[in-house]
Amino acid sequence: MLDALARDEAVGGMGISALAESIGVDQPRASRLVAEATKRGEVARAVDPNDGRRSVVQLSAAGRAVLQEAHRGRRDAVTTALSGFTPEEAAQFAAFLERFVAAWPRPDAESPA
Repeated sequence: MLDALARDEAVGGMGISALAESIGVDQPRASRLVAEATKRGEVARAVDPNDGRRSVVQLSAAGRAVLQEAHRGRRDAVTTALSGFTPEEAAQFAAFLERFVAAWPRPDAESPA
C-alpha cells in the first residue's frame, strides 16, 4: 500500500477505491489497511484537491521512512542472495527475471493484438 501511495504522490494522494484497485483488494479491506496505517502515522487523510467532499490518502514522512527502510532491506536481501553468483550468472538471472516480469499478466495492461 505504501508503495502504491508513493507512486501516486505527485498527484496529491489517492482515494480509497483507487487505492484498493491499485493494490488488488476490495474497498473495505483498503479502508482497514488505511485505518491501521493512519494509527501508525504512516499515512494521512486530506481533502481531495479536485473534490472537497472527498478525502484522499497520502503518504506521511513516517510512511516514507518505513518504505525506504523496507526497500533498503529488500536490496540487502537481494545482494545477499546474489553473493554466491558469478557476474555472468547474475547477468543471466537478471535477463531471465526481466523476461519473467515482462510476461507477468497485468489486468490493467492492454492485451497485445
